[in-house]
Amino acid sequence: MTPVKRINKRTEKAQETRRRIIQAATELFVEDGYGATNLQDVADKAGVAVQTIYFVFGNKRALLKELVDVTIAGDSEPVATMDRPWFTEAVAADTAEELLSRFVPGSSAVLERISPIMRVLEAAVANDPEVSTLWPQDEDMRYVVQRAAAAALVTKPGARQGLTTQEAADILYAILSPELYLLLVRNRSWSHDSWVRWATGT
Repeated sequence: MTPVKRINKRTEKAQETRRRIIQAATELFVEDGYGATNLQDVADKAGVAVQTIYFVFGNKRALLKELVDVTIAGDSEPVATMDRPWFTEAVAADTAEELLSRFVPGSSAVLERISPIMRVLEAAVANDPEVSTLWPQDEDMRYVVQRAAAAALVTKPGARQGLTTQEAADILYAILSPELYLLLVRNRSWSHDSWVRWATGT
């Protein structure tokens, strides 16, 4: 076996271990809560030694951050939201309507993935204030994404006359918020598809 093949197999094994740990942590945090779950529980469910979790992630907070980041992205690839195909295709659309018809489902897919762990994250921050410091405090990255979409939107044919980038960004930020998604999908039992249709039309 060549050195390259050995490295590839080692990398694949490491990625699979990382994936199993994140999956196990997600299930346990959702079922039992962040505070009630310890890393030994996660290790047992993932089928790894607890030392492996410490080696790969460092601590429980870092594991939670990785879990949230991977859930938002949909995978573990180091690709920023604004460089992902669903976003770049949306902002490159020919009309405002076409932009929204691509951007809303893409954003909503993120909301659908993140919704099961929103309570986990809220409880974690309440239980351990240092959790909130794991993400940048100086700029709301969700608003950065919405503002970039809004900047493209207002230049497209079909955009409302006089609509500013800031106003469009604020509207997108409000409508495509986790809070509103959870209010209608989790609390009022809307289907995800119903949410997407409503948000796009709105």
